[in-house]
Amino acid sequence: MSELRGACIIGQSGGPTAVINASALGVIRTALDTDCITRVLGAAHGIKGVLDDKLYDMGQEDAAELDLLKYTPSSALGSCRYKLADPNKDDTDYQRILEIFKKYDVRYFFYNGGNDSMDTCNKISKYMQKVGYECRIMGVPKTIDNDLNGTDHCPGFASAAKYIATSCAEVWQDAHVYDTGMVTVIEIMGRHAGWLAGSAALANLTGCGPDLVYLPEVDFNMDQFVKDVTDIYNKTGKCMVAVSEGIHYADGRFVSEAETSATDGFGHAQLGGLAVKLAEIIKQKTGAKVRGIELSLLQRCGSHVGSKTDIDEAFLAGKAAVEAAVAGTTDKMVAFQCSREGGYKCETVLQPLDIVANFEKKVPREWINEAGNGIEQPFIDYVLPLIQGEAGSPKEHSLPRFARLKKVLTTDM
Repeated sequence: MSELRGACIIGQSGGPTAVINASALGVIRTALDTDCITRVLGAAHGIKGVLDDKLYDMGQEDAAELDLLKYTPSSALGSCRYKLADPNKDDTDYQRILEIFKKYDVRYFFYNGGNDSMDTCNKISKYMQKVGYECRIMGVPKTIDNDLNGTDHCPGFASAAKYIATSCAEVWQDAHVYDTGMVTVIEIMGRHAGWLAGSAALANLTGCGPDLVYLPEVDFNMDQFVKDVTDIYNKTGKCMVAVSEGIHYADGRFVSEAETSATDGFGHAQLGGLAVKLAEIIKQKTGAKVRGIELSLLQRCGSHVGSKTDIDEAFLAGKAAVEAAVAGTTDKMVAFQCSREGGYKCETVLQPLDIVANFEKKVPREWINEAGNGIEQPFIDYVLPLIQGEAGSPKEHSLPRFARLKKVLTTDM
């Protein structure tokens, strides 16, 4: 295939992770070092930055600061939750995107995000093909929820899993200080898939893990939940519960009392308040001292206990996206293909955006115990290799040293 010369845009979208910037660095560094890519632009707040013509010239950044993106949590370029319309019904946004692409001679577009972001990527790709504008478009995966279809796992999941397991082990220690009874309920992110809540079970490898784990893959029964907790509490005087925010009853209703408080740009319920609700119910039923703990945003930005494997793979995903696009590939997402027999091995493969966008990967039912309140060994075997290695984050004044980008706007030049 003939060489395609032109600028590239990298955008970040959706909820941040501890390693999403490592993927951005993989794209930016590789693109800056690629001759046929004439300019590397960063979209401020994802696709909204393209629509608003707010783009950063990444070539103006100091190399040392860019390298710190590997250890900087959240989305350094800014994120968004913006849903593009069906182009067959309203192509206003797409016309604007095409206008911006032509203005800066953008021939490569890399979008770093989860399910909804891959949907955005797919729509833009199909539109550019329809109007005959040559632009190679690649998705770079990201989500702590680990629910992207077509890949063994997602960058960001492992560091969140490591944070969750570490936090559960630490809370367990605190909860066992006194010789009085106590029940602890820990609420963990995960709307429809229970990968994160299941990762709490890793804490049992330290001898300090949850007694019960509930995932959204199994319908929740409140009466059975109360019995499960009460049985353990009556036997040991303690009980720790890890529960996914997205657990639901058999009729599909979320257990969380805050399920209708708000929705994001894609219409997804903003969940929360589950730990407090369950703690209150357990207190009423048992009279025990109960604590409800919501890990909330901490689990997706806890880079201080990040997984080196996760960081390295996140960078690799961004690098592979650029290399594939330059080689002539478009309309794909970088995915991981892994083996765990005889040692962990991971390599990148490419998946069509069509099979990734808007499909959620769930925890296999056989990886959850029959009672639906615990995790089986195959889940542990799957996750454990992913959390290996220490991030080794640089420090300043014994505190994390994060990237400080100049963010030079193209209009400022």
